[in-house]
Amino acid sequence: MKDKDIDLREVPEVSPEKFARAVVRRGLKPVERKGQLTLRVDSDVLEWFRKQGQGYQTKINALLRAYMEAHKA
Repeated sequence: MKDKDIDLREVPEVSPEKFARAVVRRGLKPVERKGQLTLRVDSDVLEWFRKQGQGYQTKINALLRAYMEAHKA
């Protein structure tokens, strides 16, 4: 079969933005798994982070990590 014979009608298009966000992990260290927990925060704080858009939980994690690193004994 040649490339021109492949039916790509049902394959979603990958925009340049999606392609730029792609991650290839071949040859890299495995990503550590994250633990899941329930955390109670003030509703206005949570709403503010949610308004930041997709990835707000990752931002919260980064802030907690920065705090942890700054306060290591």
